[in-house]
Amino acid sequence: MSITPFSTAPAAGTAWRRALAQRYDQVRACSLALAAPLSAEDQGVQSMPDASPTKWHLAHTSWFFEAVVLMPNDGGYRPFDERFLRLFNSYYESLGPRHPRPQRGLLTRPSLDEVQAYRAHVDAAMRGLIGSAGDTAWQALAPLVELGLNHEQQHQELILTDILHALSCNPMLPAYLPHEPPVLRLATPPPAQRWLAQEGGVREVGHGGAGFAFDNEGPRHQVLLQPYRIADRLVSCGDYEQFIADGGYRNPALWLSDGWAAVQAGGWQHPAYWLAPDDPRAPAGHWQVFGLSGVRPLDAAAPVAQLSFYEAAAYAEWAGARLPTEFEWEAAFDAPGIAQMTGQVWQWTRSSYDPYPGFRPWQGAVAEYNGKFMVGQVVLRGSSSATPDGHARPTYRNFFPPAARWQFSGLRLARDGTC
Repeated sequence: MSITPFSTAPAAGTAWRRALAQRYDQVRACSLALAAPLSAEDQGVQSMPDASPTKWHLAHTSWFFEAVVLMPNDGGYRPFDERFLRLFNSYYESLGPRHPRPQRGLLTRPSLDEVQAYRAHVDAAMRGLIGSAGDTAWQALAPLVELGLNHEQQHQELILTDILHALSCNPMLPAYLPHEPPVLRLATPPPAQRWLAQEGGVREVGHGGAGFAFDNEGPRHQVLLQPYRIADRLVSCGDYEQFIADGGYRNPALWLSDGWAAVQAGGWQHPAYWLAPDDPRAPAGHWQVFGLSGVRPLDAAAPVAQLSFYEAAAYAEWAGARLPTEFEWEAAFDAPGIAQMTGQVWQWTRSSYDPYPGFRPWQGAVAEYNGKFMVGQVVLRGSSSATPDGHARPTYRNFFPPAARWQFSGLRLARDGTC
């Protein structure tokens, strides 16, 4: 489902309200469309502590509009169910206690029907607030609504990544959809990798223009880059298969210490969701990959996905290269000849998730949105095949712990110098 981006820049007249109301309906409908192929049983399962049930995602995104937008700004609003304020709070300490994250799969009640009724209740109130708020109040309210929509788009991607992990734990390896819709298909990369020379120097990075951005994307500031080269395309499954065949998962010299420990502890031998030729679930004795459309033959031309940072760094070491920093990645975003920067897989960088110089979180409850997670995480750039339309931009900073490998995450190589 295509989503029309909306800018929160001040504008006059009812057309502005109608545009945001239309965008609100589009984003909210997209979440339901993503959940539609799933049964009630599918939507209630939690396969690991880091993932959440689809039903919880549908409820939590409604909780955000209820707790962050409606309750502080609509004096006549009454919560759908006071208990939901605790059940579907994610990590907002300022907004009260929360149900433990690892136990979200135990919430067999409320039922899926009740969660859908909750969404309808919140939607009706939101439409009323968008239409009735005074002009002065609207100037402060509109950015919160836009944040809520971008927050929901983040959870739309999580609906797909989390259910894919859950389905991968099912011995039947069932498909989310028999055939992937166009938004989820991967494009074929160039047949050979080329190195694009970047001169370096002082560059401006970070969000500084019009349109929406999360607080962690700014302030815009200058960085000094040394000359470097960046690969014109992503590392493909065929490229990564050579790493496996060369004993990449058996050579500790290629791995960071924590990465090698993760390989040993997890028994990693290939990316998550790959099925080795000797796996009884892999027909025809060839490499297979489990994805949203079920088990399919490995496409050597497709970008490799479901990699941890540790695997990405080990592959780069094996290839005689390294991962780009997030600033090298951003500076090369529009470089002539570069491809697959968005819409394929999130790309691990060699940058820790830290605040930019002068970073200040938003005010109020949303101050907890990003800043308090700025430790122990690694930045990914770009977007994936599961990222909603219109949600990617060059300054977007995704982040995960280095061992996370259930996301649509891959890599692009970089090297020092220009020759």
